Amino acid sequence: MLSQLSIRDIVLIERLDLGFEPGLSVLTGETGAGKSILLDSLSLALGGRGDGSLVRHGAERGQVTAVFDVPAGHAVRDLLHDNGIDDDGDLIFRRQQSADGRTRAFVNDQPVSVQLMRQAGQLLVEIHGQHDDRALVDADAHRLLLDAFGGLAEAVADVGALFRQWKEADRTLRRHREKVEAAAREADYLRASVEELEVLSPQDGEEDELADKRARMMKAERIAGDINEASEFLNGHASPVPLIASMVRRLERKSHEAPGLLEETVDLLDQALNLLSDAQMAVEAALRKTEYDPKELERTEERLFALRAAARKYSVPVAGLPALAARMIADLADLDAGEEKLTQFEARLAETRAAYDAAARSLSERRHHAAEALAAAVMAELPALKLERARFTVEIVTDPEGGAEEGIDRVAFHVQTNPGTRPGPIMKVASGGELSRFLLALKVALADRGSAPTLVFDEIDTGVGGAVADAIGQRLKRLSSTVQVLSVTHAPQVAARAATHLLISKGPVEGGEAVATRVARMDDGARTEEIARMLAGASVTDEARAAAARLLSGGG
Repeated sequence: MLSQLSIRDIVLIERLDLGFEPGLSVLTGETGAGKSILLDSLSLALGGRGDGSLVRHGAERGQVTAVFDVPAGHAVRDLLHDNGIDDDGDLIFRRQQSADGRTRAFVNDQPVSVQLMRQAGQLLVEIHGQHDDRALVDADAHRLLLDAFGGLAEAVADVGALFRQWKEADRTLRRHREKVEAAAREADYLRASVEELEVLSPQDGEEDELADKRARMMKAERIAGDINEASEFLNGHASPVPLIASMVRRLERKSHEAPGLLEETVDLLDQALNLLSDAQMAVEAALRKTEYDPKELERTEERLFALRAAARKYSVPVAGLPALAARMIADLADLDAGEEKLTQFEARLAETRAAYDAAARSLSERRHHAAEALAAAVMAELPALKLERARFTVEIVTDPEGGAEEGIDRVAFHVQTNPGTRPGPIMKVASGGELSRFLLALKVALADRGSAPTLVFDEIDTGVGGAVADAIGQRLKRLSSTVQVLSVTHAPQVAARAATHLLISKGPVEGGEAVATRVARMDDGARTEEIARMLAGASVTDEARAAAARLLSGGG
């Protein structure tokens, strides 16, 4: 419910803080006192159309803050949560209106779009007047109200789920049929390509492996010559090893003849022979490592070039050839098994369509029963609202071939205001005053179903009086037992039914010539005086006060 409304610098309001209670609250006051300003301010806080003219003269900007006490699990909390808005505790809607026409919107102090604010506001408050009956303007809202009255929300959700399954089955069938038809048009190309790719049999990562292998063999080819030359020097005819070995033997024989002269030389030459021997073995090992088969290099290059030629032919990277082959094989399999799959998809489509049709027909039957009950409930409220000669009907047009997520029905509220006249859509047939009373009857019939937690009625009692005004007051009182009701009224019979009575007045601002709108919560004595004024006009008499007291004793 709406628990608090704070207004700063809007039209005639400089500063105003209002608290609201559950039940029925009425706002009364002289014409022009500013009742409409309060509703415009509330509408602004709920995402209504902004306008720079709403800012109080002399101020740069105005601001309206509306605080709502909303139970956990309410749809508005889900909406805010889905949009990344913190929804813990009370919900605080704040709208800034600049004099230059710009506006800013906040929910729980987080900036939001005006569209999101409006969407959330519609879940919290409905504002109804003679010329703003949103529940009756939109035919889609008629179906929602009927479904709420009949408790059909779960059935509608089930029908919606079946509708989506049916449409998904239809899309799957159409996609597969298009795929099979496209494959059939290029069947010969597919078969030739699949055969070629199967022979080629490309493997994941093969190009990189082949390129590395080719690079290694080409590098080995380049250095093999130098290693061979080193091997020839160490092991060939020009090898120094035999010459050094012979020299070592001669020097060893001579060393006995000259002790201490040649031993070091012989040792060093012997070490040189050992190192040359190690070098011979190292060169032989290097030769073995650089050995490669020229035919293997040729085979590697042929395979690499074949893969790259196929990649160019099919306009894919070499790495994409395995996936391309798999896709072409699958497409060919789809073509070969296309009729079988089409039959399966057609059966699935028929199955989902049949399930939707059955659920939609069942929902339609329940809607027809709910429509009769809703019409009867509304009709029961009409006599007391001076609409005893009117008829209210819920027209349902069922089109089994026009299925949608919400079912196969189009719902519209029709009325016949007088016997002998042609019934028609409620918005076209009913006058402004009649429309308001039909709306009230509808809201009473719906009780707490299909309604926002706060209902605002703007002078729906205009043009009526006496018993009809009293009937309106009674019904607003009944409504307030299930939802919070705010009513701007000129009818004392309505005001007397309220649990909370707010008086709107306009007076000069202290210390200046400007005027400002003020709101006062009235106690019992003040209420009696205000209702007496509503009964008698400018001159309040004792008789009017007595009549006001009687209304309060029977209405509150």
